Amino acid sequence: MPEPVPEQASTPSIANNRSQWKDFIASIPAIRGDPSNFSAPPFVLDTKSAVELPAYWAERPAVFVAPSKSDDPAERAVLVLKWFIASLRNQQYAGRPADQGVKKPLNAFLGEVFLASWKDDAATGNSIGITRLVSEQVSHHPPVTACRIWNEDQGVSAEGYTRQEITFTNTMNINQMGHATFHLARHNETYLIPLPNVKIKGILTGSLYPELHGTYRIPSTSGHSSSIEFGGTGFMAAWDKKHSFKAKVYRDDEAETKPLYTVNGYWDGVFTIHDTRKGVDIETFDVRTAKTTPLTVDSLADQDPWESRFAWRAVREALERGDMQGTADAKSKLESGQREFRKSDDGGRNWRSLFYEVRDNNDPVAEQLARQIGRTLYPAETLGAWKFRLNEWRDGKFKKPYHGHLKPDNTHVSESGSDKQAPNTARVIDKIAQGNGTQPANGISSLAGTASRTNSNMSGLGKKTSSEQEQDRKDVLNGASKISDGSSPNGAGAMTVTEKMHIEMYMANEDLRV
Repeated sequence: MPEPVPEQASTPSIANNRSQWKDFIASIPAIRGDPSNFSAPPFVLDTKSAVELPAYWAERPAVFVAPSKSDDPAERAVLVLKWFIASLRNQQYAGRPADQGVKKPLNAFLGEVFLASWKDDAATGNSIGITRLVSEQVSHHPPVTACRIWNEDQGVSAEGYTRQEITFTNTMNINQMGHATFHLARHNETYLIPLPNVKIKGILTGSLYPELHGTYRIPSTSGHSSSIEFGGTGFMAAWDKKHSFKAKVYRDDEAETKPLYTVNGYWDGVFTIHDTRKGVDIETFDVRTAKTTPLTVDSLADQDPWESRFAWRAVREALERGDMQGTADAKSKLESGQREFRKSDDGGRNWRSLFYEVRDNNDPVAEQLARQIGRTLYPAETLGAWKFRLNEWRDGKFKKPYHGHLKPDNTHVSESGSDKQAPNTARVIDKIAQGNGTQPANGISSLAGTASRTNSNMSGLGKKTSSEQEQDRKDVLNGASKISDGSSPNGAGAMTVTEKMHIEMYMANEDLRV
């Protein structure tokens, strides 16, 4: 049954672990590979995974759907801008109080999903229907998260995908690649939403906080655009304070110097919307006090093993207990299983995402809007352009268990509900060599160098002779030992697609699991 998610419990602070924090900071220059996947010490970790963070776009459903209700394109543009700004604080702090600082989200694993919904709006009590979120980690190297948020009743949707690239100086620099669109079906109107770059400051002192930087634009198909300039450096003008910004809404056929609306203030506090045509402030919004609607997720008992809250529950519970060793152990179990899984799946390149399909090209509307502001979208940076399978969702095609008996930690759930370790090459070899009466699919044993005997002794249902078993074991060992480096067991170089399919079929055979 769906259930509201309680407020986040407190977790161990960096301030109470300053010695370990200094050791961690000293180790950062030695990090190799993609820093976005680095493993942080437990006291640095948030209880949420990266796939949960898109939820903050919709934590105020009435604000999310408000643009659809307006008949004025300029007003719709400023309402989209308001939604964007109002979502930033909890996105950057992952819903934590600002005085607790920033913590690192758990590294989302390949195939991790997060499904949530918001019913009506707790702040206003307005009946606006159900707002839904489906988020999925569609790539691990590089890490790419795709998400869709939509309200069917109001005809409002936001969809996009992002990859984060992290570099270290005196600050942690998080550069975001990808894009998002915001669509109003009633007006057939689309906005291109920016993904701001972030600097994590206060690293040397352990008092971490995020700062957005740069200038961004929100173009739309309505002929109206917004621009946002983030401050926080303290070196520019009087307005340039911590978490400050200034923004404006203007017509595309007029200069930015003639804005219709201006929006100024602090994205972590109070900002004011000003109508320049009337010369009046029309709204003051305080993100610290504006009510949010608790999201609803399935209870843990009803969640799939690949759903974020279920998969990370042991880590989350250990963090909330302040059990650092328990956190490390639970996290290691899942991450080690993922590493083993990727070894047998060509590093995750053969993985098929569940809710999203990959395309070579971006949405042409998004491409046009990007060109409108001098941007170019590069699908290759995110391993393609990711699109939600909306029609399949509507048709009810997605059923649990999403990946059969396979679990994220590379174990399997048997029909009795107990865990089994996922089949690996060594155990498959033992099963084959034992001649246990299992009949493999035709042609499978060709991978092990036994193609000439496939239809004779290996297709029989009885026990093999000891000499047959020994020969099979040698042949399979020869074949299986080649899997890790991708070479062919028959000595012909790279493994063919057919050979790889054969060994995968053999290892997936239910009767070979132990």
